[in-house]
Amino acid sequence: MVRSMNPQVVPGIFVFATVSQIESVPDDVGVYSTVREAEGLSVVIAYDEAHRFGLTEPVKLGWITLTVHSSLEGVGLTALVSGVLAEHGIACNVIAGHHHDHLLVPVDEVDVAIQLLKTLADQR
Repeated sequence: MVRSMNPQVVPGIFVFATVSQIESVPDDVGVYSTVREAEGLSVVIAYDEAHRFGLTEPVKLGWITLTVHSSLEGVGLTALVSGVLAEHGIACNVIAGHHHDHLLVPVDEVDVAIQLLKTLADQR
């Protein structure tokens, strides 16, 4: 599975923000992901939109999609990928979608992260 991984950068800069409910986000703000937590609803939104509505967080994130079909049967993919990034001091948040896994990394680390992930795929 790792060998066929082709990481792709999703254009834009993103942030995590917490709102009390999805209705708190203005209708014209695109929400890319949500996670219900005890503290509220975590949303991933574009930085520009978050800033416009005062939902900014201090960490600007880049989005990388692992364009390999992953599933729960594919044990170890996110551990391997996040481990490689961690070895190089790159923090990441993983969002698992139905078809692909997605990584949010500090925006200034996106290029390095992409190169590390491509190298990882080539070595498998």
